[in-house]
Amino acid sequence: RVERDFVEAPSQMLENWCWQPAALARMSAHHQTGEPIPDALMAALLASRNANSGILNMRQIVLASFDQAIHTSPSADTAAVLDRISAELLQIPSSPGTNMAASFGHLAGGYDAQYYGYMWSEVFSADMFASRFEAEGIFNPETGASYRAEVLAPGGSRDASESLRAFLGRDPIQEPFLKSKGLE
Repeated sequence: RVERDFVEAPSQMLENWCWQPAALARMSAHHQTGEPIPDALMAALLASRNANSGILNMRQIVLASFDQAIHTSPSADTAAVLDRISAELLQIPSSPGTNMAASFGHLAGGYDAQYYGYMWSEVFSADMFASRFEAEGIFNPETGASYRAEVLAPGGSRDASESLRAFLGRDPIQEPFLKSKGLE
């Protein structure tokens, strides 16, 4: 029950540990031998983190723009609107004779003109992870307890911006998000 532009942040926080060598070593091993991931494979895996990042993030921007466009218009030909936005932002036309919007459940399943929140939540989760967990140790129990007390426990009982300030000790910043996308 938190604001839509924060709702994905807690689940997105968990994704950060999957890109940490120490966490990967704890949660993975060869299924038969129990051997850890070889160093070269670990390095290749970590280097692949931002593969296709540009197109995947542009797709999110297209979907958020599309969501805004159809929810701020009294009526819309959804296929035509998506075709226009895809061509304009992605420079890739939609498949002729299709209407992806017919299967895009988030359009009317609670996001309703707030799909941008999926990416905006990433800004918050990247900042929380980098500024506290990376800085203080990804397995630091005090940091984890602070996260639970200041972000998870209050849930929607207080504004997400207050929870973020309580956990971060300041207002959120965008730099960790940009860095997580390979934009330094």
